Amino acid sequence: MTPLFTQTFLLVFSLTLLGRLWLKLRHIRYVRERRHTVPTDFAERINLASHQKAADYTVDRSKTAIFSLLVEAVLLLALTLGGGLAALHLFWSSHLEGIAYGLAMIFSVMAISALIDLPLTVYSQFVIEARHGFNRMTASLFISDLLKQTLLGLLIGTPVIGAVLWLMDSMGTYWWFHVWVFWTLFNLLILFVYPRWIAPLFNQFTPLADAELKTRIETLLSRCGFHAAGLFVMDGSRRSSHGNAYFTGFGNTKRIVFFDTLLARLTPPEIDAVLAHELGHFRHRHVLQRMLWLFAGSLGFLAILGQLIDAPWFYAGLGVPAQSTALALILFFLVVPVFTFLLAPLSSQLSRKHEFEADAYAATHTRADDLIRALVKLYDDNAATLTPDPLHSLFHDSHPPAAQRIAHLQRQEKFA
Repeated sequence: MTPLFTQTFLLVFSLTLLGRLWLKLRHIRYVRERRHTVPTDFAERINLASHQKAADYTVDRSKTAIFSLLVEAVLLLALTLGGGLAALHLFWSSHLEGIAYGLAMIFSVMAISALIDLPLTVYSQFVIEARHGFNRMTASLFISDLLKQTLLGLLIGTPVIGAVLWLMDSMGTYWWFHVWVFWTLFNLLILFVYPRWIAPLFNQFTPLADAELKTRIETLLSRCGFHAAGLFVMDGSRRSSHGNAYFTGFGNTKRIVFFDTLLARLTPPEIDAVLAHELGHFRHRHVLQRMLWLFAGSLGFLAILGQLIDAPWFYAGLGVPAQSTALALILFFLVVPVFTFLLAPLSSQLSRKHEFEADAYAATHTRADDLIRALVKLYDDNAATLTPDPLHSLFHDSHPPAAQRIAHLQRQEKFA
């Protein structure tokens, strides 16, 4: 069984890596071929220079993604069949045992991955983003963010991972169900904790000061039957010139957050339209649906791990000559992306369906043309390509391509 699983893993790993690289390469070629002409539907809204900037930005990001894929592939093989995990196990098992050993193993893998990823993150932020005029992050702010993220990861991750390892060791055959309940409750808790105590560690959130805009938004919220705990402006411009708006929190902690860059770019009617789109997600219960899918998926994966955890071929087939709960967790979450790549379009299609529904909702409570203008500005400001490769988009884009989305809204405007 062991050699068969090793061969299967290597075959699927190779096909998945080649598939991902092929998608990136065809995306680059597709965007480059359409770089010199603005799509007809956008010819009057976006100039050629902006279209070419978006194409160049997309190509640069895709090239970086290709390198990142190769690095991730090498790291995965090094940790598994290359003997990396076996070496870490040999070291830590001679010094620690029980939950302490498990924590050391998991944090070691996370630290190795983070250290390897760090140069890529720096390059992406300070070279790619800067080259295209988006980066506003300083070196000191980058280091500060990194230190905060590391400290938070240790403070939150240590008790959470420790609890998971304890449940795996203590709850018998159906440990995976107890872990799932714990994990679900933890994620629900984070929904309440994050907007109030974690997010403010990285950004400043100030109440919306524009009285006229605040009145407009409150009128829209009332018309849509929506209650929010507050309207806030986030200093997104400290790190990037990209603009966005989002909801955060759950229940009575729901907050509406606007990037300061977005408020500076859009007109009040366009801001209304963007907000109405976000309200559409809540009205159609998209957030709840995604949470339920996430929880159902995590239950299914944990149940599978429950079947693999006592199978010697699972460990040996991935180059680890030992068995433990920590090794089972590490191996499983390392190889799951390899075996689930072909499921990506299913998630993408569900997300796109939700985006169309939210757009339709916005078009019934604001003018569709206002949302169109807002989207075009956001595509332009964020240098989002108007000509993504359709197959690459199917696997990687949670939002519909710009042309499809605008055409859908134009039909809404026509029949309004």
